[in-house]
Amino acid sequence: MTTIDPQFAAADAREARRARRFTRINKADAWFQVLGLAWITPILRAAAGDNPRAQIGEIWRLLAVPLIAIGVFLLLWGTLAPKVQTSLGAIPGPAAVWTEAVNLHEDALAKAVKEDAHDERVAKRNDRMIAQGKADQVKDIPYTGSPSYYTQIWTSIKTVFFGFLLASVVAIPLGIAAGLSATANAAINPLVQIFKPVSPLAWLPIVTMVVSAVYATNDGMFAKSFLVSAITVTLCSLWPTLINTALGVSSIDKDLVSVSKVLKMNTWTKITKLVLPSALPLIFTGLRLSLGVGWMVLIAAEMLAQNPGLGKFVWDEFQNGSSQSLAKIIVAVLTIGIIGFLLDRVMFALQSLFTFSNNR
Repeated sequence: MTTIDPQFAAADAREARRARRFTRINKADAWFQVLGLAWITPILRAAAGDNPRAQIGEIWRLLAVPLIAIGVFLLLWGTLAPKVQTSLGAIPGPAAVWTEAVNLHEDALAKAVKEDAHDERVAKRNDRMIAQGKADQVKDIPYTGSPSYYTQIWTSIKTVFFGFLLASVVAIPLGIAAGLSATANAAINPLVQIFKPVSPLAWLPIVTMVVSAVYATNDGMFAKSFLVSAITVTLCSLWPTLINTALGVSSIDKDLVSVSKVLKMNTWTKITKLVLPSALPLIFTGLRLSLGVGWMVLIAAEMLAQNPGLGKFVWDEFQNGSSQSLAKIIVAVLTIGIIGFLLDRVMFALQSLFTFSNNR
């Protein structure tokens, strides 16, 4: 009967635990990549004892270098900005911008309290009317105060997603048709080449007039300003998805297409079982590009049409001309950039869930 050396058994147990730790780290790394937090992985690996020297190099590249670059940018900004004089005064530095960001946050909290107080007063009034047998006098009185900064952010996010979803609903079927059929591609391609370069500033007046003519009611599900901005986003953001979908479908392995013919798949089965799974990586690439384009278009549309959202906030502050306006505009610019990054991460997370693409 053989006996197992306790030292070897303990070593094997340690190796097994170490292997499990690295397996968990590798699984978590996929999500760190999605969230833009790839620098966490080498820290965890170094803590687990995986070649600390190599991991320090990765930490330097993924974390230290970006932080140094941001620090240099802030230093140059703080040094050079006060030297540039504009009609609204000197360009504010990082400290002034941070102060205005805090002020916008506090203002948003104060406005939220006022809106809650208004809603409470309306609810008490309606309850009183019902108690007095005057149910016909119950009213839903909306809050008429100016929107807070967070409300305008949320308005822009809702608008861009609505326009993006409309664009996807139009672009994906057209892209599939163009990828599967040379005839459909010949019909769609000229329209893509003509309308793809058109600026949102050219679409906006047309969309405004059409929406005003067709959507005559003022008590519908959507406000006219919301539809104008969303449809403008749709018209400008559908092209990357359409083009990438068509490219993905047309590049499917011809052997797979031959198999579908041998199996006598109907069109719906062919699209759902063969075409979409094969083309998903490029479709999601198109969707990520479309969402980024839509976000840029939306800000320009809100500024020009004075529709609610971050674009209108920027324009109003520019027109306001107060000493704090420039700092507030810079806060909005940074907000727009951060939200654009987060929107891309959301789409990349969805791409990672549904495809095996490694595109970052």
